[in-house]
Amino acid sequence: MFKTPRTVYIGGAGKTKRIAIGGNAPVTVQTMWKEGIADILKNGDALSLLLRRIEVLKSLGCDILRFAVPDMESADSLIAIAAETSMPLVADIHFDYRLALRCLKGNVAAIRINPGNIGNRDKVEKVVEACREKGVAIRIGVNTGSLPEDLEKQVESGTLERAAALAQTAAREAAIFDELSFEQVVVSMKASSVSETVAANEAFAALYDLPLHIGVTEAGPLISGIVKSTLAFSTLLKEDIGSTIRVSLSSTPENEIIAGKEILRETGKRSGGVKIVSCPRCGRQGFDVHGFVNRWQTTLMSIDKDITVAVMGCVVNGPGEGKHADIGIAGAGGKAIIFKKGKIVRTVDAENADTVFKEELESL
Repeated sequence: MFKTPRTVYIGGAGKTKRIAIGGNAPVTVQTMWKEGIADILKNGDALSLLLRRIEVLKSLGCDILRFAVPDMESADSLIAIAAETSMPLVADIHFDYRLALRCLKGNVAAIRINPGNIGNRDKVEKVVEACREKGVAIRIGVNTGSLPEDLEKQVESGTLERAAALAQTAAREAAIFDELSFEQVVVSMKASSVSETVAANEAFAALYDLPLHIGVTEAGPLISGIVKSTLAFSTLLKEDIGSTIRVSLSSTPENEIIAGKEILRETGKRSGGVKIVSCPRCGRQGFDVHGFVNRWQTTLMSIDKDITVAVMGCVVNGPGEGKHADIGIAGAGGKAIIFKKGKIVRTVDAENADTVFKEELESL
């Protein structure tokens, strides 16, 4: 039997939205910024562009956004970004505890640290006390590359499974925060192996009530990364393990969010929003399905409507197989048809398809 996770709150300062993780709160979706931010303050346009992209991520369903903070310039940039957005931002800190202290001068929503590489106990305590004073949560991040030396030796000798070593490492780190009476803690244990990720999280969840951030680390490019994440998440989420998720991909943050939302939808952890149904395309195609989906995916997934959109390549898969969709598009012979609930409402030249589709979509 697995423990019901306690509730941890992040955000709430300044413009930042306050979000609950764990307890009865919905499972949240997060991603990580893929570029460095050290030079953001030197370029006003860069900051405004970054903030606009954050708004796109938010419209896609991103709840939490994490930034790597490898130096003081990045810490100052993150403070500036956090002051201008309602998105809860997490500072990802390694090695230098002073970076966490600097980030806490602003409205950063949470600090992610790996106590194993921050240094001695005194440095961890300084971060904890600063977070306590600011009301900021901490995520303990453990992965297979940061196991304590004694546990790593046992893994190498074959006397301890790597998944068990991950869970034991997280338990050791969590004990430090328990001793310091700091309860606003989220834990993550990530491996690049699906089975190890699942086993580590199951072992920890059986003993502790800390909310879990689940993910398969270094999952790979788009296809293999989504496959691994789906397998791990579907198993854990069906066991009610996992309070927040990240699909780690060698791809864009937008794709990580879309993948995460779809996994939550298909596992019954999230409902509503736009559902896209599109055919794989074949030799019968009369409409560029792939091109249309690529052009429209981000826009469609950002719409605040509970609808199904069908994109079909020919009349065979058009209104027939897509008749359940609220709106759909298909084509043949240089023409495109727009249909709603299986009934054709517009027939237009293919070059006008996007414009007409937009008109009919907005009329829903």
